[in-house]
Amino acid sequence: MWSHSQGIFNLRKELALVLRMGEADVVVRHAEGAGCYGHNGADDVALDAALLARAAGDRPVRVQWMRDDEFAWAPCGPAMVLELRASLDSRGSIVAWQHELWSNGHSSRPGRSDQPALLAAWHLAKPHERPSAINMPLPAGAADRNAVPLYDFPNQRVVNHYVREMPLRTSALRSLGAYANVFAIESFMSELALAAGADPVAYRLRHLSEPRARAVIQAAARRANWGEWASREGHGHGIGFAKYKNLGAYCAAVAEVEVGREVRVSRLTLAVDVGLVINPDGVRNQIEGGAIQSTSWTLKEQVKLGERGIASVGWEDYPILKFSEVPAVEIELIDRPELPPVGAGEAAQGPTAAAIANAVENALGVRVRDLPLTPERILAAIEQQ
Repeated sequence: MWSHSQGIFNLRKELALVLRMGEADVVVRHAEGAGCYGHNGADDVALDAALLARAAGDRPVRVQWMRDDEFAWAPCGPAMVLELRASLDSRGSIVAWQHELWSNGHSSRPGRSDQPALLAAWHLAKPHERPSAINMPLPAGAADRNAVPLYDFPNQRVVNHYVREMPLRTSALRSLGAYANVFAIESFMSELALAAGADPVAYRLRHLSEPRARAVIQAAARRANWGEWASREGHGHGIGFAKYKNLGAYCAAVAEVEVGREVRVSRLTLAVDVGLVINPDGVRNQIEGGAIQSTSWTLKEQVKLGERGIASVGWEDYPILKFSEVPAVEIELIDRPELPPVGAGEAAQGPTAAAIANAVENALGVRVRDLPLTPERILAAIEQQ
């Protein structure tokens, strides 16, 4: 088997299981092919090819899914619902925090279960049982990744409600639950700052003693000229922050938006601390790519459903950010050569989403809590005021 699988040994294990062969009798070689940020259909199409090759005798078989095949049958990132509550003292400081989330498991990759996680295995004459998507444990976590805030709240409660079954097949999408959790936490922090009559940057620093966390927030705000922002109708700015997985890179993002018929992000300013910076260009590429991808998710991307299941089976049904819509991105690296390096990948997704949502609220005076921030959702939020 030649496959662009992300895990050739796990694929070999599951091919052997489905084909009732010994693992030593199955050889999987990695081949260059279309990649993804998470779990795509590469392993599924490999089993399709193996079943067809077995039926075809000695002839080699090449199988390639078309675009609509992958849209319809590859796993989706899990839907998530989050509910946050907080109590403030007379000064407007947070004294109690509660964060609850409901989510399907975030991994149905091959090799994680006793049953094969490959599509065709569930549709054979003698089908294998379809395993539920699983969650990895904290501290890295999956659905609850970044659900525990880094802020100094004296009382906090975080609950992860694991939704075992869903009509749709779900698995890893880049940054897993960190995207939704950081979006929720950082949106709520700006809401609380508004309720307390405080500047959103100053309010975060009030609740944050960790020096490296404070430094990225201050650096992003300084570079974006936060204190010199001049309010204009339909324009807004917002900030978001997280330490990815609470283990990796510190990242703060400031978004500047213009809201007309739809939201347009004009500028993103990010500061990041990955410890020792070994390859500055590589870090910038990771952060810039993550910020732009998050902008696309936050403004446009959603899987649509119809009577037969997934209705988004092409780019016309699943719009993404166009080159003409890509914001200017500025990145400031805080090099700490005395500290060990940590990964830069996926650090920007959550902070960018929150920064954009906070900027939209700053522009319109309306909080939109559902993603993506489409014109329809913004209009619904305005009508609910």
